[in-house]
Amino acid sequence: MNKIELINGVAIEAGISKAQAKAAVDAAIKVMTTALVKGDKIALVGFGTLAVQEKAERKGVNPSTGAPITIPAKKVVKFKPSAELAEKVKQ
Repeated sequence: MNKIELINGVAIEAGISKAQAKAAVDAAIKVMTTALVKGDKIALVGFGTLAVQEKAERKGVNPSTGAPITIPAKKVVKFKPSAELAEKVKQ
């Protein structure tokens, strides 16, 4: 599913226009992005949790040369599905 398909689905499910659905989806994405940038956790009951996690610096190997390299530390977004979502997907 891409963003256009999400907007169309929200419009149908909520009984609103595609323009209203686009505004709602864009606003939700903006609010969630801002929260994650601040380091907040987003918990959506029945769906899952989004959180920023720090990955430590680590050693790696350049696949083309075989030379050892250092992979710098970074922050990544992790998603953990709720038990309810995991069960629905499992079926």
